[in-house]
Amino acid sequence: MLSSRQLFLQYIGQTSDSPLMLEIERAEGIWLFAPDGRRYADMISGVSVSNIGHSNPYVLQAIKNQIDKHMHLMVYGEYIQTPQVKLAKMLADNLPSELNCTYFVNSGSEAVEGALKLAKRVTGRTEIIAFRNAYHGSTQGSLSVMGSEEYKYAFRPLLPAISFLEFNRPDELNKISRDTACVIIEPIQGEAGVRVPDKDFLKKLSDKCSETGALLVLDEIQTGFGRTGSLFRFLTQGIVPDILVLAKSLGGGLPLGAFISSREILAAFKSNPVLGHITTFGGHPVCCAAGLASLEVLLKEDLISQIPEKEKLFLEYLAHPLIKEIRGTGLLLAVEMGDKELCSKVIRKGLENGVVLDNFLFCDTALRISPPLNITKTEIVEVCRILLQTLDSVKRET
Repeated sequence: MLSSRQLFLQYIGQTSDSPLMLEIERAEGIWLFAPDGRRYADMISGVSVSNIGHSNPYVLQAIKNQIDKHMHLMVYGEYIQTPQVKLAKMLADNLPSELNCTYFVNSGSEAVEGALKLAKRVTGRTEIIAFRNAYHGSTQGSLSVMGSEEYKYAFRPLLPAISFLEFNRPDELNKISRDTACVIIEPIQGEAGVRVPDKDFLKKLSDKCSETGALLVLDEIQTGFGRTGSLFRFLTQGIVPDILVLAKSLGGGLPLGAFISSREILAAFKSNPVLGHITTFGGHPVCCAAGLASLEVLLKEDLISQIPEKEKLFLEYLAHPLIKEIRGTGLLLAVEMGDKELCSKVIRKGLENGVVLDNFLFCDTALRISPPLNITKTEIVEVCRILLQTLDSVKRET
């Protein structure tokens, strides 16, 4: 009889030659549990998905309640489905008034695809500007605005008329022109290794977009829902995007993405042609019920106000000779090791010691620290202690 490991390798499409091969039977809070009962501290939250932790009882109950009512009924946009409406309203209630209309899809990549289409449709322009070392997804359109040629060259040709600027370089913003349909940017570059822009860079970008009529598309897929210490990162930057892109933690652990704009802008999909953007499962009622419950928990339990103090704890306790620097904001941190192989050793040894870590697509010399936002101070101290022991062990072996 084949083992679960053998079955995984035989029947599941693989993404690399070195998957973690970690088998998880259940999860609760920040902890993942293997079939043998061993637990692992989840320090990456499924890559910034499980913002309120695993198996939150309020979210689980919301899912069960919705399943008892109905699941899929019809392609998106035709029927009035209460979970969709309630979640869209709650998002609008917590966003600037310009962002009052939500189009639900299934994932971050799909949300980016919809946002790019919408910008081209509204402006009548074709040029799209993105940033080097940006990550926006892996489908054809979102791959086209990925800022790393290494991950794109095997799939060319991609979308035409894509230009790239250097992140955090105000002098490059003059390349945005009246031919530009939109500029898409992460308020903090995640897969580049958590690169935080200077405080006025996003404002200068927003002003340039307004001057030229280009739409500003803000990808808050990783930074959204409290991870950086505010509900959305842009709320602290003095800007309002024309289109906001969300996914990951939006669904409360279930697959859900969205792009949000004004009713006037989103109305462009209604005609010429009708059904300008369509999806079968976007805004699935069970996913929207989970997303609504997750957002309610995030706000009611006031998790966001605790983020700065938790960030300080990580910065205070993670002091070690192997660590070159720690970059980031809130609970989106990059622990820079300065060496790819060293970083890989720490990830492997950390797993042996019961901590799940990861690096970044475009920065393989740094460790990703993005735990569930409801991690307690006691758990932070415990995890940091294990990480320091792990670093000591790797240092001895190096």
